[in-house]
Parts: sequence; C-alpha cells; structure tokens
Amino acid sequence: MTPYSAADNPFTRDALRDAVQSAPVEIIPFTSTGDAVLEHVPRSVRLTVTASPGRGQDATIDLAERLSHAGYAVTPHLSARLIRDRGHLADILSRCRDSEITSAFVIGGDATDTATSFADALALLTAIHDGSSPFTDIGIGGHPEGIPGVDDAVLMNALSAKAILADHITTQICFNPGTTVAWAARLRDSGIDLPILVGVPGAVRRKKLLRISATLGLGESTRFLTKQQSLLYRFFRPGGYRPDHILSRIGPVLGDPRYGLAGIHIFSFNDLDQTIAWRQRTLSTSTETP
Repeated sequence: MTPYSAADNPFTRDALRDAVQSAPVEIIPFTSTGDAVLEHVPRSVRLTVTASPGRGQDATIDLAERLSHAGYAVTPHLSARLIRDRGHLADILSRCRDSEITSAFVIGGDATDTATSFADALALLTAIHDGSSPFTDIGIGGHPEGIPGVDDAVLMNALSAKAILADHITTQICFNPGTTVAWAARLRDSGIDLPILVGVPGAVRRKKLLRISATLGLGESTRFLTKQQSLLYRFFRPGGYRPDHILSRIGPVLGDPRYGLAGIHIFSFNDLDQTIAWRQRTLSTSTETP
C-alpha cells in the first residue's frame, strides 16, 4: 500500500473514528487488572479478556464476570487447551449466561499439562454450538504472517473450517499493513467472508511491546519494523508506541468488500492508562472541524 494520511480524506477519517470508538480493548487477567479497568476505562469501551496457561481459564471468567456486573460489555477468551471437559465447558457457559455475557473469542491456546477433551479451537467451537450457548457473537483468530512451523495451506484450511462456526476474525498484531491487507484478500479469494478486525497494539510501553513481539513470534513484523526508519522513530519516541501509522494505512480500505476489514481490535497488554488516553485523544482529534 502507498503511504496515506487519514487526515487527507474526511471519509477515511470518519471510518477511523468509528473504528477506534467501537474497537474492543484486550486485557490480561492479572490480580490488579479489574481495579485498573475501573480506574481508567469508560463503561462504553468493550473489553476482551485473554486466557493463558499461567492464569487458567477460570481466571478469565472470574474477571469477565466482575466487569460485566460493573457495566462493561465483555468477551472472554475460551481456550481449548484450558477447558478440561464438557462439564467444565457447561459451567463456563452457565456462568456467562448468568452474567449476561453474550460473546466469546475461541482459540486453541498454548499446550499445557491440563488434560482436556478438546484438541483444538474447532473441537471447542463444535462443543459450544452443541451445547446451550449464550453467545450471539463468536470470534476466532487470524494470523496475517502465519505461524512459525505451520504450513500456510494448513492454516487456511483450519480457518475455513472454523469460520463456519464463527461470526468474525480478529488478527494477530502485524506492523506491516500491506501484509494484513494482502492476507485479507487471500481469505476472500478462498471463500472466507467473515468480517475481520485488525489487531493493533495500543499505546504500549516500548520495552513491553518489543518483549511481547518476540514472545509472539512476530518475526516478519519485527524485521519490517527495523527496516522502516520512520516507523522505528515512532516505535522509540518518548512515551511509547502508538498505532497511528498502522491505522492511517488501514483506514483507506476499511469497509472495502474486497478485503472485509470491518474495524480494529486494540491489544492493551494492560497499559490501560496510556492506551485509553491515546484513544480519547484520537477520538477528540478526529471530531475536530478541518
């Protein structure tokens, strides 16, 4: 994609404003996360809560329940490798129903020592649909840069099978917008027509983002970042990283049926104070009269 400033086009600016305003903000269920959300995040912001082997699936549901009762719209991640069996799943679905949680994000998850009845995200999706599900919206993950060690054709076939049981796709972080757009076009060519939310980092402290990028295996993104002098400057500017560069290049194709990019998803990595302040500044700037 060619360089493009969203400020040059009022229609793109409106699309970006709407995308930022409606974007879910992803949080990690640490002990202090609930209090940080209540302190920094307006009730109008939708939240997603991750699931990880270190915290366990129930920690995700505990925090989702608390925040739902506090007035937030919350989407818990459900990990196939953290849910023990159908009984455990039934309990999770019941807790979500009682807390009026109507959306979920289903992943395979990292391998753990937990014995589970669900081999992967597809198996968990199937079980959710077979049960008494409270969910009206289910998301699945997409990887514009692939997954190390997994053939692209295998990934595409798996995504195609899961897409039948899902309502949208949220992508992993990719610092190269052109890669994301090309991947989205390949999905459309393959018959996968779910709306796609582009995963972007929030205003995250740079050391944390570099560490997380390495952990997530974002090799191509990291190499792209180091080759782009202007991007590298933005990455290391005082105050941490901001996703404006990605958004300005995604903005022109938001809503274009050739790609299906319907919005964005913000990974806060629990840097909520900076991320919400960036969000508010972005919304305020985009509503100013040119």
